[in-house]
Amino acid sequence: MTEIRKVACHYCHMNCGMLAYVEDGVVTKVAGDPEHPYNLGAQCPRGVSTLEHLNHPNRINYPLKRIGERGSGQFKRVGWEEALEDIAARITELKNKYGAETISTIGGTNRTDDFARRRFFNLLGSPNVIHTAPVCWIPNFLTEASSFGWGAFDAEIMGGSKCCVVWGHNPGASYLPEMRTMLMAREMFGTKIIVIDPVFSETAAKADIWLPIRPNSDNALALAWLNVIINEGLYDFEFVENWTVGFAELVDRVQAFSPEWAGEKTGVSPEKIAETARLYAMSKPACIAWGVATDQLGRGSTKGAQARIALRAITGNIDVPGGDVIPGPHPTFITDWEMELNDLLPEEQRGKQIGCDRFKLNSWPGYARLTENLVRVWGKSLPAEWFCEAHPPSLFRTMITGTPYPVKASIILADNPLISYANSRLVYQALKSLDLLVAMEYWMTPSALLADYVLPAASWIERPVLTTTYGVSDFLIASQRGIQPLYERKTDIDFWSELGHRLGQGAYWPWQSDEEIFHYRLEQMGYGTSGFDEFVEYFRMDFAPREYKKYETKGFATPSGKVELKNSLLEELGYDPLPNYVVPPFTHEANPELAEKYPVILIAGGGFMPFFHSEHREITRLRLLRPDPRVAMNPKLADQYGIKEGDWVWIETPTGKIKQRAFLSEGIPYGYVQGERGWWFPEKDTRDPVLMGVFESNVNVLLNDDPEFCDEATGAWCTRTAQCRIGKVEGGESCIGEC
Repeated sequence: MTEIRKVACHYCHMNCGMLAYVEDGVVTKVAGDPEHPYNLGAQCPRGVSTLEHLNHPNRINYPLKRIGERGSGQFKRVGWEEALEDIAARITELKNKYGAETISTIGGTNRTDDFARRRFFNLLGSPNVIHTAPVCWIPNFLTEASSFGWGAFDAEIMGGSKCCVVWGHNPGASYLPEMRTMLMAREMFGTKIIVIDPVFSETAAKADIWLPIRPNSDNALALAWLNVIINEGLYDFEFVENWTVGFAELVDRVQAFSPEWAGEKTGVSPEKIAETARLYAMSKPACIAWGVATDQLGRGSTKGAQARIALRAITGNIDVPGGDVIPGPHPTFITDWEMELNDLLPEEQRGKQIGCDRFKLNSWPGYARLTENLVRVWGKSLPAEWFCEAHPPSLFRTMITGTPYPVKASIILADNPLISYANSRLVYQALKSLDLLVAMEYWMTPSALLADYVLPAASWIERPVLTTTYGVSDFLIASQRGIQPLYERKTDIDFWSELGHRLGQGAYWPWQSDEEIFHYRLEQMGYGTSGFDEFVEYFRMDFAPREYKKYETKGFATPSGKVELKNSLLEELGYDPLPNYVVPPFTHEANPELAEKYPVILIAGGGFMPFFHSEHREITRLRLLRPDPRVAMNPKLADQYGIKEGDWVWIETPTGKIKQRAFLSEGIPYGYVQGERGWWFPEKDTRDPVLMGVFESNVNVLLNDDPEFCDEATGAWCTRTAQCRIGKVEGGESCIGEC
C-alpha cells in the first residue's frame, strides 16, 4: 500500500511543498504538491533530484573517524556511541583547559532546525557560533530591526503593489515561486518591476526597467533616490511627520548625493536615476525586494541598508498591503528565540564572543539592546542563532593565532567552510590548526576531509520540518518526515541532544524525537490534542492573522517608538546613525593604484540553477546541466584577451588565483566578469593539497576578508566585487597548491 507523506523541500529557502510516495518504508516517487500555496505543484531541477540525493552512493551513511594525518583522506567506520563519547570527552578536556569559548561551531544556511545548535552552545557556555549570516540576509534585516523594530517582508506584492523594486536579487534563477508571484502581480495589478543589477539577469529580462549599475554602487543609487524624493516633495508628509524621527537630519545628509553625483558612481544616467526614483515614490503602494547581494558589499553594507529603509519609510510603504510588511514573530507558536535558552549564557561569556568589541550590531552588545526593544513590543525577539554571532573572519584568525585566546575546536553543521567563506586559504589554515574538528554532513566535502569525525546527516525527506523562516515570520511551514533516516543517519536535533546528554545537559533535552519537540512548540496554538503528523495533514502552513499598520496601536519596537531615520541604536554603539556614502572596497574607486595591474572588476557570488550555494555537485543529472564552473564576460572583453567560448580562463586578484570556463554574454557589461560561486569537484583526489579541487575554481579563493574592509557594524565581508586580471589558460597549467 502506498502512503503519501506531505513534505517540504529544503534545497533552498522557499520550502516548496512536495508529496513523497512511500511503499514499505521506501520512497518511490517525489512530486510537487498542487495544493501547496508556494509552488502549486511545480518543481525546480533541485526538487526533481530528490531521490538521487536520498539514495546516492556517495552519501555519508555511518560515522567515520580519521585514522591518518589531517587531510590524508583516511577514515574508518565507527559506531555513534564511540564517536559521541570521544567527541564529548575531547570537548570536556579542551573546555577544562582553555574555557568553554575554545569550542566553536561553523554553519551555513538553513537546512536544519537551528535552535538546537544555539541551545547546545548556550548550555556549553560558548558564544562562538558563526554562520555565513553576515553575507546572507543579516545586515539588511538587522539594520531594519534596529530602525523600525523588525525586518520587513516584500511578500505582500499580491496585496496590490504598484511597483516592485528588485534590488540585488534574481528570483528568476533562485526563488522561482517568488518570480511567478511578481509576474502575477504585474498581470493583475499592472505592477511595474524595476530591477537593479549590474548583470542582465533572468529577472532583469522580465523587468519594465533595468538599471545596470556598476557593481557595488547600490549605496550611491539609494542615496540619490532619497535626494530626488525629498527635494521634489514626493514623500509621505503625514507618515514622516507622525511616525519618523531624524527626518531633518536625513534631509541635510542627502543634499550631497544628487542624481548627477550618483550618475558618475553608478554609470546610470542622472535622468534615469531621477525617473526611477519618481516612479517608485509615486506608485503607492510599492515594495523593495532586496537580495543578499546587498548584504555582500563589505564596508558600507549597513549604510546601504539604512538608505533603503529610509526609502521605504518616507514613501509610507511600511506595513501596508502591497508594501513592505512588518510581520513580527508568530504570537502563539514557541519560536526559535524561546527555544534557544539565551539567558543561560553567562554575561562573562557573552563578552568573550570573537569580534563583539568591533562588529557590535550582529553580536551581543547590539543584540542585547535590540532584544530589549523587541520584547517590549512583541513579547519576543529575533533568534540569536542568526542575529548574534561571532565574526567569522576574526574567528578564523583567532584559530590560527590564538589571539585573544585559543580556539581549539569546531563543529561544522550544514556548511562547507572552505567553499562558503571568503579567503579560502586562510580558512584552510584555520581548520588545519584545530585540535578537534567535527563535520555532520551528507557528503564527503573538502572541509569534511579535514575533520576528525564525519557524521551522517539525515536530509529533509528523512526528518520532519517546522520553520518560521529562520524564526522571524508570523507564519510557519510544517512537513512530515517522509521516512525514517536511512542507514545510521541522524537529524541535527538528535545529534545536539545526544551530545548534550553526554556533557551534562540532559535536563534540557527531555524530548525523544523531532516530532515530540514540534508537538511541544505547537501546544500554545491549540494543537495540543493532536500529534504533529495530524497538524501537517490538516494545516501544512499556519498563518497568524495578518494586521497592517500595527504601529498605530503598538508603536515601532525602537527606543522612540517610531521609524528611526537617525538610528539611535547605531549611534549608541558608536556608528554613524544616518545613511551615508562609503567608498566600496576592492574597486577602482577605492584602489586606483591597482587598476593598471588588475584592470577588470570581478562580480562574484551570484547563484544559478541548478545548484544552490555549494550543494548538488554530486547529482549526475544536475551536473550534466552545468558540468564546469563558468566565468561570464562580454564578447568584446573576451576578444581583447584572445578568449573564446569554453576556454579555461585564469581569474587572479591580489588574494588568489583560480580558473573557470569562459561563457560569453552580452548581458555582462564590458570591463566586468562574473564568476560562479560554490565550485568543488567530488570526482577529484580527496587528499591534501587537492581536496577535491577546493582551490582550483572556488571563487572565494579570490576574496579578501580582512576585518579592515568588513562592514563596520555587522562585519559583512565583500563577496561581490574584486579587482582582477584575466588570461587564457595555456596547455597544462594547473592551480593546485599555491598559485
